[in-house]
Amino acid sequence: MTEPDTTMPDDDVVARVLASAEQRAGYTIFGGSAQALQDDEGRAHRVDSDGDQFDREDRQALRRVAGLSTELEDVTEVEYRQLRLENVVLIGVYSQGSQTDAENSIRELAALAETAGATVLDGLLQRRPHPDPSTYLGKGKALELAGIVASLGADTVIADTELAPSQRRALEDVVKVKVIDRTAVILDIFSQHATSREGKAQVELAQLEYLLPRLRGWGESMSRQAGGQVGGAGAGMGSRGPGETKIELDRRRIHTRMAKLRKSIVAMKPAREAKRANRKRNTVPSVAIAGYTNAGKSSLVNRVTKAGLLVENALFATLDATVRKNTTDDGRLYTIADTVGFVRNLPHQLVEAFRSTLEEVADSDLILHVVDASHPDPAGQIQTVRDVIGEVDARHIPELVVFNKSDLISDDDRLVLRGLEPNAVFVSARSGDGIDELLIKIAEMLPDPSVEVELLIPYSRGELVSSLHVRGRVLATEHTEHGTMVRALVHPEFAAQLAEFRVAAGALPAGAVPAV
Repeated sequence: MTEPDTTMPDDDVVARVLASAEQRAGYTIFGGSAQALQDDEGRAHRVDSDGDQFDREDRQALRRVAGLSTELEDVTEVEYRQLRLENVVLIGVYSQGSQTDAENSIRELAALAETAGATVLDGLLQRRPHPDPSTYLGKGKALELAGIVASLGADTVIADTELAPSQRRALEDVVKVKVIDRTAVILDIFSQHATSREGKAQVELAQLEYLLPRLRGWGESMSRQAGGQVGGAGAGMGSRGPGETKIELDRRRIHTRMAKLRKSIVAMKPAREAKRANRKRNTVPSVAIAGYTNAGKSSLVNRVTKAGLLVENALFATLDATVRKNTTDDGRLYTIADTVGFVRNLPHQLVEAFRSTLEEVADSDLILHVVDASHPDPAGQIQTVRDVIGEVDARHIPELVVFNKSDLISDDDRLVLRGLEPNAVFVSARSGDGIDELLIKIAEMLPDPSVEVELLIPYSRGELVSSLHVRGRVLATEHTEHGTMVRALVHPEFAAQLAEFRVAAGALPAGAVPAV
């Protein structure tokens, strides 16, 4: 067997995987150019566009120590194994005709592993109609994988799907190192990046839901649940040995903890709903930014509002929903909410746990769907995001597709993307190109006040004139000896509050000064 080429740069994981796969007979070569993480030069952000980035230093301080291993050589007897990703080998299975999708998915898995703190050594794709129900890979490929793991010194194998507990245990018995799946990696990234109390509770709930069916005992050396007069020892029916009792106790503790977390998340909901209700009461339109992870959502919010949100070339760098305010050119106030990013095969536990956060999308007046224009599969990204939007019942909300990172694509790519989404806007959060056009589009698509009113507002209630400029659209004004005459378009709720100041239609003189 030819040794892999070790002359490739350490930081180019995909190139190393390509080089090693090309020289090894019997393995699928990773084609295409799918990259979930951008090159540093392509992702260099200007400080003035991203704000102060106060929490960047804290995020960098939590990096894992490379080369530090605390796992046993054989982990098959370890019960509670924490996810310590170091040197990993990726595996995947694809069926006939889906090789391109499988290659894109496994490259994305490589980016997920790097974000979690791992070093990707190699990858393996096997073509077969269905994953093996026992070891995920076929028996022969599982033995070859064991040889690769031993030769490279890897300590973890990551499968590009969610493994059944029995598949994971059987594959561990073959490769003799820890085996985890895509869901475990995503959960680990979320646990590293969660900062708020609600975010941490949501991640812990998702982790416990994932862990519950995967609890492991201490092997065959401990007694199991048995019925009748077992071994003549006189044990009654349904008696439990210490190993089985330990698992049952752990399950009970997990169920208790999950119940507490659900109550805690529900208890946090009123505060969030109160803020949202206050915005609705003041008829402030809301814009939610949704999109694939690492598409540049936080960078776009920073460019538009100077919010100073954390921006990092990593998957799921932002988890907690952040709301910032902005105004249109004609003075109307609206809010922009930055939400958690999506990824293909997003674990259903996370969709359920983060449903409260995704409510910002479901309750918005406009969805900015941010897409990475430089990604080789933008159509797949769009479909993934729209599937999650459908899961939170938000398909009826108007959507504006925004192709970010437009400075990294050619004119031909732009034409292809324009054919994919004819009404989309092309922007670059890094350079600022297209931001003005985006703001104009947002102003056009925000819900417009529908009720025209003519008001005579006393000078002692000048705050109402200010509110009209913020919450409605002032058409004309005139200052009289009795007060300010205003003709404006407002929302029905606000019109009801102004009923006492309304005057007969046409009372405002034709020569009144138009509002600027």
